[in-house]
Amino acid sequence: MNGISEWIWRSRRIRINDFSYFRKEFKAAGELVSAQLYVSAHHYVQVYINGVRIGGYGTPAPTNPWKRKLFMEHDISDQLQTGTNCITADAHYLGGGGQNYVDGLPGFRLELHLAYADGKKRIVKSDTSWTTLVDMPHRIGTLYQQNRRVSAIEDYDARKWDEAWRYAGWNSTLPTAKAKKARIGKEEWPMARQAIPEGAIGEELPLRKLELHAGSWNETDRPQVFDAGVIVSGWPKLRLKGIEGVTVRMRYSEDLDDWGRVKHNVCNEDSDHYYDQYTMRGDTLEEWQPDFSYKAFRYVEITGYPLSIETENELIVCLAYTDIDYTGGFRCSDDHLNSLYEACIRTQKNNTLGQTVDCPHREQAQYIADTDLQAETLFYNFNALTVIEKTLSDFADAQLEDGTFPFVAPSNYDNPDFTLQIPEWDLHYATLLWKLYETSGNGSLLHTYHAPLRRMVDYFISRLDPAIGLVPLDKGWHISDWPYPSVDHEGEFLTVQQIKLLQAIRIVAETAAFVGETELSASYRQSAEQLASNILKHLYDQPLGRVKDCYRSKRAHQGVTAIALYADVIPSSDREKAIAFVADMPWECRTVLSLPLLRMLFENDREAEAFAILNRREYPGWGYMIAQGARTMWEGWEDIESHSHAWNGYPARLLQEYVVGIQSEAPGFRKAVIRPYFPDSLTFAEAKVWTVQGDLYVRWEKLPGGGIRMKANIPAAIDARMEISLPQRKVVMEIGPGIHDMKLE
Repeated sequence: MNGISEWIWRSRRIRINDFSYFRKEFKAAGELVSAQLYVSAHHYVQVYINGVRIGGYGTPAPTNPWKRKLFMEHDISDQLQTGTNCITADAHYLGGGGQNYVDGLPGFRLELHLAYADGKKRIVKSDTSWTTLVDMPHRIGTLYQQNRRVSAIEDYDARKWDEAWRYAGWNSTLPTAKAKKARIGKEEWPMARQAIPEGAIGEELPLRKLELHAGSWNETDRPQVFDAGVIVSGWPKLRLKGIEGVTVRMRYSEDLDDWGRVKHNVCNEDSDHYYDQYTMRGDTLEEWQPDFSYKAFRYVEITGYPLSIETENELIVCLAYTDIDYTGGFRCSDDHLNSLYEACIRTQKNNTLGQTVDCPHREQAQYIADTDLQAETLFYNFNALTVIEKTLSDFADAQLEDGTFPFVAPSNYDNPDFTLQIPEWDLHYATLLWKLYETSGNGSLLHTYHAPLRRMVDYFISRLDPAIGLVPLDKGWHISDWPYPSVDHEGEFLTVQQIKLLQAIRIVAETAAFVGETELSASYRQSAEQLASNILKHLYDQPLGRVKDCYRSKRAHQGVTAIALYADVIPSSDREKAIAFVADMPWECRTVLSLPLLRMLFENDREAEAFAILNRREYPGWGYMIAQGARTMWEGWEDIESHSHAWNGYPARLLQEYVVGIQSEAPGFRKAVIRPYFPDSLTFAEAKVWTVQGDLYVRWEKLPGGGIRMKANIPAAIDARMEISLPQRKVVMEIGPGIHDMKLE
């Protein structure tokens, strides 16, 4: 957007949970060569050309607008007609200091660039000539649905709507007014084209009607409760016989109460306001969906509608999320593991909503550590490069003066409710950047994010205790593992934080070398070596071959030693002793430390122990969730709080990477090794992995008389080899691009 258009709104007054309905007619005369539409709003907008919806949902994706305001671009040549055309836009402003966006100011902005065959050009732009509705169908100032003020109740009165508003020639008695200049200057917010896809409806699901317990309702209430069978992100859609003046309320939850009705909550937090509602006009058939925000739920309760809803077409659920391409896959001979993989993928879709989010209902907030964990499955199954880069950009925009980050971004950090920091989470910025580089092979990313990475790392280096040489407890909330960890946090110097800082310093040394800062890289390498030495000196129990949880702690948590092994901190002479200590312990890690634990085991000849954790059905673990009937991953091992938490989705990646054996050995997957593990309980396993070079497919199958049949389809740009461990020998062979099918005995 080139800055000629104005930010506009229906009023100069700032109100929370506000709406503006805009309209503009224009003429298209002559042969069009192109018609490019550029549109943005704060916070969201839905645009129509001659009554046809243009673009997706949740547009634009949230950012800090003073650093970077996103806009969408669409080619609308096919939607225009010779003569008079009509653009309408419905824009929604949140405000209110919520957790997962920046308040900013209300505004809508649009430019339509028309180019004709005769060389003439014209721009239709947002300005004060646009018309706005005075009395809109959407009620202004509704309550927030969550305690975190993430989204507003949509309260829509269809009696105030005239469908002809969206078409040229509209002539009505509905009151209108000219648009006003918004309080945003033309150049006040830097505009940037949105790189990530818009939200889209991925699937429509029927709902199953449930029987209510006797005494749970009365005649004025008339609740009808429906079950989607799985927790979804998106919204319901009504298709009902209209009854003028009837208000249909749709309430959402993951849970039912003891009476069989939908609970008044958002995940584990109480809320009486997790609903939307629609007042009917009285048409023969009325259709509506509350699609200005993502909701997440399994159950929908309808109240206020006097007729029984019986057919599938009358009420459905729209599964909606950011429309990133999903091309990965996993399947094996164990249906339980297949269900685990599917639950991980479903949960990840639920939690990609214009940004990676921790959960799709309670917070919808973007955490660095959560994104770092989600990146595991995202990168092996989705084309998610732009989504992950957006996380890095959002936190770079939110970076504080001292180099640290808020606990989530974008957010209203100045709101005392959300002025929180998690030092260990900051350090995930380094590993997330490195994963993005390793997946994409795009070195320009290291140039772009080296500066914010370095500022963050320098802060922690500056905090090193001069006597001990470790980083002490600092501002914020310290988390070594989560949720509900058993790691000892009583000491002044926490071991997991030291190791994550060590990993971050090593990465910034690599990025410095990549961008040509050779001396700086050497300095960081020296800092890393010194920190590793200090960790061994003050936190390592050498006689026992284990790492203490914190300074002067008597505890040596399994996960703390595991991450030390994974980060290659423990001396090589002690590694086998430390690996044995970790592998022989009962599993005590939670979500955060279980990832380095499993990677360390799989990569150090302890595949059986690692697979046993992935494959277990009993509490605790991912398999326990599936055994309880879950079809999305929980926040933690307990059946409480969020039941759709994507940071627990990385088992999908581990099954593809270590069981099927598809592993990258060079940035951008230019080199790959196929190194499968053959558990006794499986007869076959296959996976397809997304790479920037194309999808890579591998299948192994145990043959009845012994031996393994291997199949693979290798993209042209990948150099691959197989390393197959058979009972009597190890097979190592280079394989070229294309389809392979071989038997190994």
